[in-house]
Amino acid sequence: MPAASNDNAPRLMAPKDAAIATSLSRPLLTLMADAGEFPKPVRLGERRIAYVRAEVEAWIDSRIAARAVA
Repeated sequence: MPAASNDNAPRLMAPKDAAIATSLSRPLLTLMADAGEFPKPVRLGERRIAYVRAEVEAWIDSRIAARAVA
């Protein structure tokens, strides 16, 4: 198993935490994930989802990198 980039951070993040990290609303993240513009969440239970922290962080990094190109 590859080592996590930050062993103290959980591998999954709640939608609220993903919204805070991206400064986007939870409903917008859902719409973007459905459109393939944001990582899809993992279903943990019937009424609970979470985002993979590494995927959200990679998405944020790609947005930052796109800024330098544009």
